[in-house]
Amino acid sequence: MKLSTVMAGAALSAVLATTAMAEKLELKFGHVGAPGSLFEASANEFARCANAALGDKAEVQTFGSSQLGKDSELLKRLKLGQVTFSLPSSVMSSVADEFGVFEMPYIISDRDHMRRVQAAILESKLQPAVKAKGYRIIGVWENGFRHITNNKHPINVPADLQGIKLRTPKGAWRVKMFKLYGANPTPMAFSEVFTALQTGVIDGQENPYAQIWSAKFQEVQKYLSITGHVYTPGYLLVSDKHFAALPQDVQDVLTTCGSETQDYVYDTAAKLEVELLSNLKEGGIEVNEADKAAFIEASAPVYEEFGTSFDGAQDLVDTIRSLAKGS
Repeated sequence: MKLSTVMAGAALSAVLATTAMAEKLELKFGHVGAPGSLFEASANEFARCANAALGDKAEVQTFGSSQLGKDSELLKRLKLGQVTFSLPSSVMSSVADEFGVFEMPYIISDRDHMRRVQAAILESKLQPAVKAKGYRIIGVWENGFRHITNNKHPINVPADLQGIKLRTPKGAWRVKMFKLYGANPTPMAFSEVFTALQTGVIDGQENPYAQIWSAKFQEVQKYLSITGHVYTPGYLLVSDKHFAALPQDVQDVLTTCGSETQDYVYDTAAKLEVELLSNLKEGGIEVNEADKAAFIEASAPVYEEFGTSFDGAQDLVDTIRSLAKGS
């Protein structure tokens, strides 16, 4: 065989390989979770599942720590097709009214309760609401049960929050809830919270242990009060339009992995709750158990307001409560 023929064959192989690489879809997954967070672990597990099945067709690439934008920016970038996935939680109450139900204090009792709620309302209530805004949910994961940290004093009852400048996510119902308790809620992007705590712009914040630990809030906070006031699901979110444009077999893999990753997320979250609380205590933050009954009693007005905030709101509350244990 002539050398020129060999070289031509090699060149053709290189071109074909380059073409194949160029055709491999790059699916970007942006989220706000820091290294060591539940969000990071969840996104990485989803990517592992998807990439193992996608082979040379596509690759999920994860970008944490708000590298591709904060939650509100990621919602915009989904619609523009600049990212394929994001992992919003509390911010979803600003996307569609129905998601505000998960902002109601103590409405979700545990993860088994959340599974029953998901089965009852995801496709009938939440999916239509989010599709009307141009999105689609392909997995329900979690952010977790939220607790309060601050630099003033332990929080035992709602009155202890009087006047405390408390960072909240950008969701109307969380703000209403903490105003009701007497705090001075300050909506702020997660990526800005550490510096705001460090410089005294705010006194405290509220998040699950995994977010508190991975963001190192224990380094700039004196007190951790175990309130468990809200359970926030995390939603594996895509643009309905751009997701539908992907090849069907790719969509199928991503939807399957989105669903299957939930077990991993819930198991990991449960383990982290135990491990990270221990780590936080060892790190020197003072921990106390809050009087949850006092918080539940103080929460009645926010439920009343939510129940009349849009058509079907009270039905959503009633459905979720009916699925709790012992109902």
